[in-house]
Amino acid sequence: MDERRLGVVSGLAAYSMWGLFPLYFPLLEPAGGVEIVAHRVVWSLLFIALLLTAVRRWGHVRAAVADRRTVLVLTGAALLIATNWLIFVYGVNSGHVVETSLGYFINPLVSVLLGVVVFGERLRRLQWVAVAIAAVAVAVLTVDYGRPPWIALGLAASFGLYGLMKKLVRVEAAPGLLVETALVTVPAIALLTVLHADGTGTFGNAGTGHALLLVSSGIATAVPLLLFAAAARRIPLSTVGLLQYLTPLMQLSVGVFVYGEPMPPARLAGFAIVWVALAVFTADTLRHARAGTRRSIPDVVPAGL
Repeated sequence: MDERRLGVVSGLAAYSMWGLFPLYFPLLEPAGGVEIVAHRVVWSLLFIALLLTAVRRWGHVRAAVADRRTVLVLTGAALLIATNWLIFVYGVNSGHVVETSLGYFINPLVSVLLGVVVFGERLRRLQWVAVAIAAVAVAVLTVDYGRPPWIALGLAASFGLYGLMKKLVRVEAAPGLLVETALVTVPAIALLTVLHADGTGTFGNAGTGHALLLVSSGIATAVPLLLFAAAARRIPLSTVGLLQYLTPLMQLSVGVFVYGEPMPPARLAGFAIVWVALAVFTADTLRHARAGTRRSIPDVVPAGL
């Protein structure tokens, strides 16, 4: 299998796994959202540690923790991804799967805005149009829900800021994930200890199958992240950007067709406006990527002569 095809397959696998998460996390009940996130942290750390030992990549971890700035940035990333996990688990297990899917639909546009605010990036005209259309969609959905779609906005903001933090450091996926999870493992273990001390912890108290499912949360967390990293290294970012819509589409389908969440006309209209914004954004991104490729051809060909 060539590198590009392997990258596409890896990306599809990663986004498909994330898309199926709304079916997975309800299986972890009666554990609450905080307990589930704590187990994700602990078991992810163990799984990644074993993986790094197998591939002999501990040198990358030592290099990361030796740099104070890298550790500080990864600490922020760890807190943001833990927050994202908590919001997502709460949304799924409280019957708001459709709203969680909205968060990942609008995440690309949030990332664009963060680029403007933090890095001073300049948006092209169609990108501004896409952001404006998305703002209209949020307003429509606010009217429909009777409140701002806080779950969706929280997911988009936390994951967008997480991506921003990862952009500030150059650390490979597995070593970076290990450092991130290690930084929040002590609070996670402390939380699990408190939960079991007051009798509300479920690990070991809800059967062996449930305990194994909680252990599997580490694998379910780490594997798609590693597949995503493999995809990002092998295929253009424009392709990655197109593949990422698979996750919220699957989550939306699960929410509507599996869990029977309502999709009244106003909510459907809000989602339709979001999709229009994404269509404008994607079309502009692809057009700009093709133009960049054409411009780069004269520079690339002579270099190989």
